[in-house]
Amino acid sequence: MEPPPEHCPGTESELAGKAASCAGCPNQEICAAANPKPDPDLEVIAKSLSGVKHKILVFSGKGGVGKSTVAANLSWFLAADDRNQIGLMDVDICGPSIPKIMGLEREKVHRSNTGWSPVYVEDNLAVMSVGFLLPSQKESVIWRGAKKNGLIKQFLKDVEWGDLDYLVIDTPPGTSDEHISLAQYLSATGRIDGAVIVTTPQEVSLMDVRKEIMFCRKVNIPILGVIENMSGFICTKCHKETKIFPATTGGVDSLSKEFDVPVLGRLPLDPRIAKACDNGESFMDLDIPAVQSYHNIVSEIKRACHSDTNTPSENVPS
Repeated sequence: MEPPPEHCPGTESELAGKAASCAGCPNQEICAAANPKPDPDLEVIAKSLSGVKHKILVFSGKGGVGKSTVAANLSWFLAADDRNQIGLMDVDICGPSIPKIMGLEREKVHRSNTGWSPVYVEDNLAVMSVGFLLPSQKESVIWRGAKKNGLIKQFLKDVEWGDLDYLVIDTPPGTSDEHISLAQYLSATGRIDGAVIVTTPQEVSLMDVRKEIMFCRKVNIPILGVIENMSGFICTKCHKETKIFPATTGGVDSLSKEFDVPVLGRLPLDPRIAKACDNGESFMDLDIPAVQSYHNIVSEIKRACHSDTNTPSENVPS
């Protein structure tokens, strides 16, 4: 399914499905329905997630910027405080890499009369991914929008998340049908704390992040901030930093000023992080700069989640 048009009025607007910009959008007929039937599952989702205090979406405008790596490690670092219960939900349906990064490749979902049980990587860190449902790691997911949306809905209403302090949701790249569905389904829970948007420094990534920011504002998802991943390469021998991806247009600092969004932090390009992810391990115990960077970013996210000001900005550039 195609992403929403550039000037989409948003699913909650009175012009949804009726504006000129809606012409040709695959969702036009649904949005334009005069009296759409209420989805009975929204009430079920609200009840299922009633024990979740904070919901964080991890977005990226473009694939390959390390979004899933960031989502996984944010979950690890949030779970470092054993007073917190953390959930990590992987709805990157066509590219579910969370099981690999978390060391859970061979795990399967347990089903009962009351729902699906997530897989626990730690006592306080639960994970759910479509990767647990596939017959093999090589199996591809070739689904249309309706089936993808159905699985997302199941993850929200049928998984026994229990009481969580933070639910981190790893989404596909871009602004596709899955993102629209998440915005609609999670709106039933009363509050989405916000989105963390992951980018790399170069303009080819930032140009898609601008679209992601506009999407968030159209569907009323607060933006917690932007993370610049692969900000610089850290040599494991001399420990000096080299800018592999130059910020030719100013990087996240320029983006932050343009759209009035906070920069949560910068993460280095470090081969030791890649090795830890390939091995399905946390790198929190390593003496590398990224550890402190993640701790700082997690502190900023916690602060934003507990603030009453993380609401969508109306300051949209023309």
